[in-house]
Amino acid sequence: MENTTFHKSTSIDEKLIIEKKSPDDKVIALAGNPNVGKSTVFNALTGMKQHTGNWPGKTVENAQGYFEFEGDNYVLVDVPGSYSLIARSAEEEVARDFICFSNPDAVIVVCDATGLTRNLNLVLQTLETGKKVVVCINLFDEARKRKIEIDLKALEKELGVPVIGTAARSNEGLDDLQAGIKKALSNSLAPFKIVYPDFIEKGIDILMEPVKDLIGDSLDARWTSIKILDGDENLQNSLNDFLGFDLLKQASIQKALDEYNEYLNEQNKKMVEVQDAIVEVVVQYSVLLSQKVISSSEVDSDKTDRKLDKIFTSKITGLPIMLFLLFLVFWITITGANYPSTLLANLLFGIEDKLAAGALAIGIPNLIVDMLIHAVYNVVAWVVSVMLPPMAIFFPMFTLLEDFGYLPRVAFNLDKYFKSCDACGKQALTMCMGYGCNAVGVTGTRIIDSPRERLIAILTNNFSPCNGRFPIMISIISIFFIGSIAGLSQVMSSTLGALILVLVILFSIGMTLLVSKILSATILKGYPSSFTLELPPYRRPQVFKVIVRSLFDRTIKVLGRAIIAAAPVGLILWLLNHINYGDTTALYAFTGFLDPFGKLLGLDGAILTGFILGLPANEIVMPIIIMIYSAQNSGLIELQGAALGQLLTNNDWTWVTAVSMLLFTVMHWPCATTMLTIKKETQSWKWTAISFLVPTISGIIICFIFNNLVHLFI
Repeated sequence: MENTTFHKSTSIDEKLIIEKKSPDDKVIALAGNPNVGKSTVFNALTGMKQHTGNWPGKTVENAQGYFEFEGDNYVLVDVPGSYSLIARSAEEEVARDFICFSNPDAVIVVCDATGLTRNLNLVLQTLETGKKVVVCINLFDEARKRKIEIDLKALEKELGVPVIGTAARSNEGLDDLQAGIKKALSNSLAPFKIVYPDFIEKGIDILMEPVKDLIGDSLDARWTSIKILDGDENLQNSLNDFLGFDLLKQASIQKALDEYNEYLNEQNKKMVEVQDAIVEVVVQYSVLLSQKVISSSEVDSDKTDRKLDKIFTSKITGLPIMLFLLFLVFWITITGANYPSTLLANLLFGIEDKLAAGALAIGIPNLIVDMLIHAVYNVVAWVVSVMLPPMAIFFPMFTLLEDFGYLPRVAFNLDKYFKSCDACGKQALTMCMGYGCNAVGVTGTRIIDSPRERLIAILTNNFSPCNGRFPIMISIISIFFIGSIAGLSQVMSSTLGALILVLVILFSIGMTLLVSKILSATILKGYPSSFTLELPPYRRPQVFKVIVRSLFDRTIKVLGRAIIAAAPVGLILWLLNHINYGDTTALYAFTGFLDPFGKLLGLDGAILTGFILGLPANEIVMPIIIMIYSAQNSGLIELQGAALGQLLTNNDWTWVTAVSMLLFTVMHWPCATTMLTIKKETQSWKWTAISFLVPTISGIIICFIFNNLVHLFI
């Protein structure tokens, strides 16, 4: 006898725990295509600040926030951006499963008013699930500028659900959106239904009764029947997880499908035609709806976008402009960071002796003072003074480029190069994310559909120097390649430094492409897949909000992580330096052990120790190296300008050491946070280990070759 009892699996719910403040809170899913301002809507409704970028696929984790409207409390869940409920990537699976199987009380589908037609596909698919839906047409201000008119009342009448126009960046329409949510929850409007051709409706009719008997009210029986017909195996796996049994293997479903196949044979139809037609009908509905409710005319902003794209994506000017903008960002960062970095260093190191004197005065033992102030505080002070100013400049400028809409153009320009390496052009986007944080870049690879290409992007992301490595490179460039040139003005020094840094970044891009090609030809063989990259309209960034958001969401967050990592490492270094090992200390015994191998790479034992102990965070590599060199002085010396350069040259640094250091900074193992992220994303210790070995082996080989070539010819 067939088991018709419905058992709900917890596997879907385990992916996200909804944190209600009270049992009566309503859970609202926030869905939408990438780059429609979904995260901005989330922030505007909840007041919870989450980074919002202007490129596809930026939201890669669920986020939750809370808001209250007319006495009712809501939990808003921001799910990953998705073009369709027919999932083609990991993040689309997350979005689909939450919408379809996690039982939200309602779903807000955010659309782009300037590109409504392509967004309606997700709206219609969500409506078919039987969920209570609110359609949020965002970026209405952009639509007005482009003279695009959308008849919201007509669209609401067609869909049978609330349709609200908003401009979330300026808080326009948010009260109406909240009222729309309340209206949707009251179920006062009739649900929308897509009518398919007769040969598909016949199959739906045959399946609905046995489906209803099996699943009860847990899901919409018509939608479930359509999903059985369209043959989406990925969704059917999630459906089976949700139900707790394999729906297709139930006798009543098999009988209904046999009956429908007989009908199709009589009609000279095949199941593949059914599957194609289901997709086509939804697309056709989107187009027809758009034609009914949208009227527009070409305006200057459309022409401006096309003119800018002819410049930014041109085969002739696209790459030079990209390099110039990269140079400009670095030049402003280097120039702007010099003075505040010196000021911070003078302030933080200036109070070190006062802190020590104060601690001794209140009776704290000298050993503890030496350990906590001259070791831990010293390292933390270095991290803050050297990292904070460049990050406070670099991150806002990077975010301005995101908000302006330029970064997807970078991916467009680099697409052919990644395809030539049998990789995915979207890897250019995740590579750009890596320049901010490699862990974020790894998570961002969810936008890549192909598992093979996604692995390539993960394994090569560490070749993008993250923000934690920029202070190392800037310090080395300033000391050995600029400071050695007499008579340079401040402007010329910054210009030359930025140019050298651009060359380092170009080298990192070259290594990314080379290793991607090697991986594609060896352990990850395959061919590049095609993909659609949406180029969003250019938008005027909100400069003040960008600066504030970048400072709090990126700069302070990253700096905090670096400080947390720096403090215990400073303590470890102090302990190693105070533990005797034979006639030396444990610290110098360890660096001495590594020294012969380091010399082969143009480095030394202290540098390798810095990278090893800097595993928690790249930001602390340089202070570890400096602390090892100056350990005999019980801490760091003054580390600005000539004093730092003198310390390094006293420890046998040359231009060869500096170049080797730059090379190894670009190519070495990922930080601990990134490796944990790789383990989480790949669910494999094997690929985590390979992600450690690929950049490390590359760095060892390149540094060894460079060092030996120098000694051979110079």
